[in-house]
Amino acid sequence: MTSKEKIEIALPFIDSLFPDAKCELFYSKDYELAIAVMLSAQTTDKAVNKATEKLFKDFPTLESFASGDIKKIENDIQFLGLFKNKAKNIKDLANILLTEFNGKLPSDKNELQKLPGIGNKSAGVIRCEVFKIPDLPVDTHIIRISNRLGLANSKDEPIDIERKLKKIIPEDRWIKTHHQLIHFGRYFCTAKNPKCESCQLRNICKY
Repeated sequence: MTSKEKIEIALPFIDSLFPDAKCELFYSKDYELAIAVMLSAQTTDKAVNKATEKLFKDFPTLESFASGDIKKIENDIQFLGLFKNKAKNIKDLANILLTEFNGKLPSDKNELQKLPGIGNKSAGVIRCEVFKIPDLPVDTHIIRISNRLGLANSKDEPIDIERKLKKIIPEDRWIKTHHQLIHFGRYFCTAKNPKCESCQLRNICKY
């Protein structure tokens, strides 16, 4: 069975489970999403939301981040992994947005990746969420699902999996499918104890 045939079986089932899947990071301003996405490296969205609830109150503007006390930023996010490096990235990101981008997030993927802590995946998430530009950024959940369904192999880098998925999923579904696959991996096809007994994809799954 080809990857195209597999995804045509998988998507309707994932649609039925998570018809309204969306980004679970909390933010009210575009740059806050960029910060939240950057903070989410090697930690959970739930932990990030706990940190940003206080962080965004203490630093309500880009200017307050740019001029703020880095120790205070560190204190607000100290229970997240790599918090010292992330605090530095937040200050640098705020300064770069203010000095080089007039305080606004760029929509161009290469420009986004010039921001501290923003790589290909994070840039893709920002483009999907803020600008509604079709993209299909790949996180650990999507990597796991792609490997289990045989849509990718264990040697593939995230960018390789992204390219493979974009070839077999219609572009007008990229954003929706990105969110749905994350939910599927987070709540159904989990790393430990996946719900295989109630999964309609068992026949095409290698797990």
